[in-house]
Amino acid sequence: MVSDPSRLLPTTTLLVLIHVASALAAGEEPGSAPGIAAKHPGDQGIAKDPRVLFVEDFEEGTVVDVGKRWGEASNKDRKVLDFSSDVPPRSRGKRSLRVTATLGENTGGHLYTRLPRGVDRAYARFHVKFERDAAYLHHFVHLGGYNPSTTYPQGGAGVLPAGSERITVGIEPWGDHGRYPAPGAWNLYAYWHEMKGSADGKYWGNGLRPARPETVPRDRWQCVELMLQLNSEPEKVDGEAAIWIDGKPVARFAKGARRGPWTGMGFTLVEDGGEPFEGFRWRSSKDLQINFFWLLHYVTENAARQNNVKDPKQANVVWFDDIVIATEYIGPLAN
Repeated sequence: MVSDPSRLLPTTTLLVLIHVASALAAGEEPGSAPGIAAKHPGDQGIAKDPRVLFVEDFEEGTVVDVGKRWGEASNKDRKVLDFSSDVPPRSRGKRSLRVTATLGENTGGHLYTRLPRGVDRAYARFHVKFERDAAYLHHFVHLGGYNPSTTYPQGGAGVLPAGSERITVGIEPWGDHGRYPAPGAWNLYAYWHEMKGSADGKYWGNGLRPARPETVPRDRWQCVELMLQLNSEPEKVDGEAAIWIDGKPVARFAKGARRGPWTGMGFTLVEDGGEPFEGFRWRSSKDLQINFFWLLHYVTENAARQNNVKDPKQANVVWFDDIVIATEYIGPLAN
C-alpha cells in the first residue's frame, strides 16, 4: 500500500489538484477553476448537463426556425440575421450567426429567449467576433429578469425599475467618448431599483467598469462570459456580477471590492485606494429571478456621436456562436 497517494500522480496533475484545493480554501470567486465546458470538448453533450439552461450553436434550421426556437426575433426585412461559415477555432460546428446593422435601414436585430426556469444565479457564455473595421455600437448582450416573465424584451430606458419588476445587466463595448478604439472596452450596463440617477433626473443605466480596461479586439473570435447573482434575501446586499474574457477573470463586482466614486454613470473598480463597494441589492422581492437572455446588436448614429465620430460607418457586422446559459461557470470552448 502507498501511504501517500499523491506519489502515484503525474507532477502536472498534482499541481492542478493543489491549485484547485488552494483556490477553494482561499474562497476564490466562481470561475477560477475549470468550468462546465471543460468536460464537454467542442460543447458536445453540454446541453444534457443538469446545470445548463440553454444552448445554441446555430447548426440546425433556417433563420426563421432559430427565431421560433428562441421565442422572439428581430430581423427587419430579413436583412439583419443570417448564417456564416466563420466559426470559433475550437467549434465543432459549421455555422455561426451573422448580425448586420445598417444605419438608415435598421438598428440591427436580436434574438430573445425565456429560460426554462427562473434562477438566482446565472452565467451567460457566448463567442463573438467583430469585423475588421468594427464601429461603436449602442447596446449589446443582456441577461436579466422580468416579473412577470414576458415573451419579448421590455422597454424602460430612462425609468427607475421597481425592485420586484425587473433587473437587466448588459455586457457591452464602451467607447468612453472615443477614449477606447472602436468598438470599445468591455463593461456592464445595468438597470435595477437602487441604481443612481443621471443629471437630467432620469435613469439611463449604470456602467460597471473593470479596473483595467479590456479592449474588444477586431477580426478575432473571443469568448465572453457574464455572471449575475441576485441578492439572497430582499434586505441583503450580497448580489454580484462578474466578467470573464477568454476564460480570464476580468472583473468581479461584489461587496467589499474597491471602487472609485459613484455617479449617474456608475463606477469603476480600482486596484489601489478607493473605497469598499456596498454590494448589490438587485431586487426587493425574491419573486424577481433571472429568466431571460437577449442576444442583441443595436447600433445607432448616437453611438458614433457620443464617441466623436463625424462620419459613422453605415454597415456594422458581428458574429455570434456557441452560446450556453448555466447556473455555474461555463468557460470557453474546450479542445
